[in-house]
Amino acid sequence: MKTIACIYCEGNDTKLAVVTKEKGSTKLKVLSTAAVDVVAPKVGTEASTPFSLDTEGLQLEGIDTGQDAGGLIGQADSPSIIAMAQAFKNINPAKVEFIPALTEPAIFYHTYEGRKDLKPQKIIESLINEIRDSKNINVEKGSIDYTELSDGGLLAAFVDGQVACVSLINGIANHFGKKFFKVPTIKSADVALAYYVAKRKKFFPDDQSLIVYIGKEYSKLIFLHGRKLKHIGTTLDIGTLNLHTYDVYFSKILLEMETGGVSSLDNIIVCGEDDSENLILSFYGTFPEANVSRLEFDDFDLSSLSDEVKSKISSFSVPMAIATEFFDELAKEHKGINLLPKYISEEQKFFQFSWHSFAVLPLLFIAPFLITLKVLQNNKDSAQLDQEITQKTILLRQNQEVLSKIAELEGKINSFDQTVAILDSASSGAGVWHEVISDIANFAGRKQNLWLSRISKDEGPTVLLEGYGLDRPDLSEFAYNLESATLKSVLYEPLREQNAYKYNIIFDISSYPKKKNE
Repeated sequence: MKTIACIYCEGNDTKLAVVTKEKGSTKLKVLSTAAVDVVAPKVGTEASTPFSLDTEGLQLEGIDTGQDAGGLIGQADSPSIIAMAQAFKNINPAKVEFIPALTEPAIFYHTYEGRKDLKPQKIIESLINEIRDSKNINVEKGSIDYTELSDGGLLAAFVDGQVACVSLINGIANHFGKKFFKVPTIKSADVALAYYVAKRKKFFPDDQSLIVYIGKEYSKLIFLHGRKLKHIGTTLDIGTLNLHTYDVYFSKILLEMETGGVSSLDNIIVCGEDDSENLILSFYGTFPEANVSRLEFDDFDLSSLSDEVKSKISSFSVPMAIATEFFDELAKEHKGINLLPKYISEEQKFFQFSWHSFAVLPLLFIAPFLITLKVLQNNKDSAQLDQEITQKTILLRQNQEVLSKIAELEGKINSFDQTVAILDSASSGAGVWHEVISDIANFAGRKQNLWLSRISKDEGPTVLLEGYGLDRPDLSEFAYNLESATLKSVLYEPLREQNAYKYNIIFDISSYPKKKNE
């Protein structure tokens, strides 16, 4: 049994399908899927992209931060990596081979104009020279491959520089504690999808067919002549997220038909994010002579997926096409485009040394022994320090508890001193205070739902009462009961599990006896 993870990087939208081929089975089995909007975090900030998980698949909503359409730029944010890693919940990713699939502009296409009767290696060299002369791009041998077109010409595909989709795979590997996962090849999403459709559909040799792949942000138009690839249209910057009418596709199709030399269409196959009945009927209306159908996947075993994932399985058309092409290549039934830049094959080597570096290999065996001794000693010292820290922490907590109790007592003492000072300063008018305290005591004793926390008096005749009450209307009644008092403020302030109100009342104590006598 061989298991592969096919990853299609299309702009921010990344699709993953884990596919296996069991011994004795004629069908490939899809074990799990994931659909993630991969967003690179801004420099100096932490990514905060939310995501939600389905049973077998993942959905993550992200914000476009300006990546190019070829895939992720830089390192993916951790939610994206976590979301992709969830597809391997019951699978050991270390035993899985990862097959990335690219489309424009992460991959470049070039129609070969040179001799076609050369050996494959000579054709590759000729392609490299032709691309260097025409596009001023230096391509390494492992980064370029070609396939034959229906008219006998050759279509080359190549990558230039770092492959962002491989960086995403390395991010998943780091999540599982690995430096990298095995990447045996890089595929062309368009060529693989064309091969899969030609294999699944029964086309006549002279049929002109169109594959319409609709993504979230981008769409592709791929033309077939018979069962061979004829023309790959330019990537369309329309998809389910920014499409308002299907008429846009029809104008693009007519333009690409003219570019690719396609006079008419006999078959139209729709797949991707949208293969709805409305889309099919719209194509029937514009191309009444064409046979319009959606791409089916009855050659796959989907029993491990939920009904929700099965209903949108067409959105994973490219990863499943990649799986079909890869296993057919293993069975020597087909040869597609295979790209593997040199830097990827080098970083996957067990020893990444030059020949003279092997002289230092004995140090690789001595160094672990010495490092282990040092680590054991450091662990012993660390354990002693941890014990001291624990003791100090307990002592610190005890001291903090004592300080908090002292602060509480100081508050009570200060409040008592302030109250005594107020009463002493008003000793000449003890009768007035007697009346005030009596009114407060009578009202509080009658209501039994409020209390005073502070009585203060400034240099003038104004007295401030502060306290708490459990009933809001009683506070207004309390102020009215104190004669010339004014309820200055009421703030909601829960005490323990009770709803309480903190109040402030002021009154002029110099007018209090006069009011009472009246």
